[in-house]
Amino acid sequence: MTSEDVINEFRAANALREGHFVLSSGLHSPMFLQKNLVFMNGERCAKLCKALAEKITARIGQVDVAISPAVGGIIPGYETARHLGVDSMYVEREGGEFRLRRGFHIEPGARVVMVEDIVTTGLSSRECIEAIRKAGGNVVAAACIVDRSGGKADVGAPLIALASLSVPAYPADNSR
Repeated sequence: MTSEDVINEFRAANALREGHFVLSSGLHSPMFLQKNLVFMNGERCAKLCKALAEKITARIGQVDVAISPAVGGIIPGYETARHLGVDSMYVEREGGEFRLRRGFHIEPGARVVMVEDIVTTGLSSRECIEAIRKAGGNVVAAACIVDRSGGKADVGAPLIALASLSVPAYPADNSR
């Protein structure tokens, strides 16, 4: 599946929005990907996550578990894990930091792929990866449906993106 194929899935779901948006990072952008309109359709979500799982396996081989940041990464993390044939877990914020909760446990040294929905700056991915490592996991890669940074974001592990775009994201005081 190409980047254009992925973006066409967003277009088909009316999830590619153009205008002026303030992203969760606080940055501003002329494009917003309303991923929930894509993930609400089981067939579309499965198609994208299956392609991501295949790309992960081709790049790094088998993993033991997929872990995602809550809330946005839970659905693609679960669906990608299903196609990888592994368990899915997620981290949640507790006291301002991501942590495994709800009885989730990582076996020491487990090969973990961190699965995210969309990467812009990589901050939530880095925080999620840090929590996984603190819990004893060996993060062998990070993966996402869309990398909006065009490969520029540092997520703290090798990044496998189903689609890569260079979408402008800028601070509020940057006149555009």
